[in-house]
Amino acid sequence: MTFMRWDPLKDLMEFQERMNRLFGEPFARTRREEVFTRSIWTPSVDIYETGDEITIDVELPEIDVDDLAVDIEGKTLTIKGERSLSREAKLEQYHLVERSYGPFSRLFTLPDYVDPGGIKGSYKNGILTLKLPKKGPKKIAIEE
Repeated sequence: MTFMRWDPLKDLMEFQERMNRLFGEPFARTRREEVFTRSIWTPSVDIYETGDEITIDVELPEIDVDDLAVDIEGKTLTIKGERSLSREAKLEQYHLVERSYGPFSRLFTLPDYVDPGGIKGSYKNGILTLKLPKKGPKKIAIEE
């Protein structure tokens, strides 16, 4: 079973941060710009397996269920969504923003023994839970 965490811009952002530190931060972002450049985030995921299914729990605090999409194409399961910055305060009123906001996407390659037609999802207390049933052995009837 192969589940891969994919974040295409993470390495680029890490490289930019290293270069900024190398040159003594002369090109560092202002606090206002940082809010928008930090908008790339990846929600945490737990994956575990029982005898008849695989469970994926995705931590998605402060996200409305209407802002989530779970799709399957071939053997790829995609979870997409977006977490927005609170509209209660204006950007100029923030002193520090450490939580990440913006769109996210997680992709998982499903093993051959998962039945994609039987996947069920639920969302409660900021946790998206996906239940991926395993395919059972096919019984072949033998006629006389």
